[in-house]
Amino acid sequence: MAEKSADMAHEEYQIDLETRSKDSPIPTTLTAEDVFNRFDKQETRRIMRKIDFRLIPLLSVLYLMAFLDRSNIGNAKIAGMSEDLNLYGMRYNIALTVFFVPYALFEIPSNIVLKLLRPSIWISILCFCWGLVMTLMGLVNTYKGLVIARFFLGMAEAGFFPAATFLLTIWYQRYEVQRRMAVFYAAASLSGAFSGLLAYAIEKMDGLSGLAGWKWIFILEGLLPVIVSFSLYFILPDNPQTASFLTPEEREFVVNRIAYQTGVGSGNITNSDKMSKKYIIAGFSDWKVWMAIVPFLACSIGVYGFTATVPTVVRQLGYSSANAQLMTIPIYVAGMGTTLIAAWWSDRIQQRTPFIMGGFTFAVVGFIGELAIPHPKFPGVTYFFLFFIAIGLFSPFTCIVTLVANNSAPSSKRAVAMAVLISIGNLGGICGSNVYFAAQAPRYPAGFGTGLGMCTAGIIASFILRKAYQRENKQRDELIVAEGEDAIRARYSDQELMELGDKSPFFRYTV
Repeated sequence: MAEKSADMAHEEYQIDLETRSKDSPIPTTLTAEDVFNRFDKQETRRIMRKIDFRLIPLLSVLYLMAFLDRSNIGNAKIAGMSEDLNLYGMRYNIALTVFFVPYALFEIPSNIVLKLLRPSIWISILCFCWGLVMTLMGLVNTYKGLVIARFFLGMAEAGFFPAATFLLTIWYQRYEVQRRMAVFYAAASLSGAFSGLLAYAIEKMDGLSGLAGWKWIFILEGLLPVIVSFSLYFILPDNPQTASFLTPEEREFVVNRIAYQTGVGSGNITNSDKMSKKYIIAGFSDWKVWMAIVPFLACSIGVYGFTATVPTVVRQLGYSSANAQLMTIPIYVAGMGTTLIAAWWSDRIQQRTPFIMGGFTFAVVGFIGELAIPHPKFPGVTYFFLFFIAIGLFSPFTCIVTLVANNSAPSSKRAVAMAVLISIGNLGGICGSNVYFAAQAPRYPAGFGTGLGMCTAGIIASFILRKAYQRENKQRDELIVAEGEDAIRARYSDQELMELGDKSPFFRYTV
């Protein structure tokens, strides 16, 4: 009799799915557990592959273009820009720094707008704007013009990374998201290699149409996102509820498997909540988000200073400008590969903080090595330790972002918390852009020393977060054992539990 009732329920469910339009709301007649059990592991993998192929390559290309456009100034510098625009003294550092002021200020408002608009609309606008600014940067003829263009580039790019990382969290479960995030973040590592390769080729256009080679680097690398932006509205999926490439049954399955991931079987989370004042306050007031900013700062200070300076460091080893561009490629490839391995391993064992601390340990070794070498002696050893720095700075990044994403719920709080993390953390770009002084070349004691100190602080902060999350989880486990799940659930409605998000007694933090 029970089997017959289940079959009838399934038939009614199928009829309901077939009669609803693809944009209609996901029904709530079945529990998350009911829907979750309708697909076996093979079917689940098939559905997730569909999502992967639609979402991840697109975000990877977008982030590759974004990071390429913000970091190609290092390639342009050694291609003649420094001489043409008279970037003497601290002028180059100021041009780097000014990018991060609007970049930090506009990330939080951008993610709030993202919750109010469709991602396909907002990200299309952002992509068009940063490509346009980058293209126009190729027309500047003065130092002042370069600074102004960098300011507007920071404003245009501010919203993309927090928007893209948030978008992943509404499509994947907490221990699936980091490996996907790492694939498109690896595009940042790849952009360093790709930027060097492109700059090497584009620099050959020097003199074409009366423009210097470094100007063509900006123009050609800016036109690409402008072109791509016009297609994003049609091809970027907004959320599982409205995904036209999924069947109605697949859409409901994806929505519910995300809801059913709090760490214990008795609670759900939601991605359908509306942005409100209480979630904005919750995102700003969580001390653990602010603690996570410390390791994020370690990454941003290190990465932005490193990517802007490493072509110069390599050139000072005795290579020509063109060969220095090519010699940076293996360094970034090593960073990309390690990022992917760490992310896969982190998701597999469901741990974040050990990979943050482990990555920074590599960076610490690299920075100590660079500080200890009597430059300009031992160029091969200098080049070798650059690999340690790249591996140690790139690999922890997605672990930090995913740690905050995993531990912030519901989605409105997560959007704000991730924007706070990324916006404040990216202020490290201001520091990173101003600690590698040209006068200190080739030793760069201020730059390498700052990186060493921040990575050490990042290890300590990650250890504190690990212990704090473990303590919270232990307290909630003890509460359930002492009072029982039913007694605790009786105090709340299902909606109240979902609105509690990570404060729910059934939510478990990722460590």
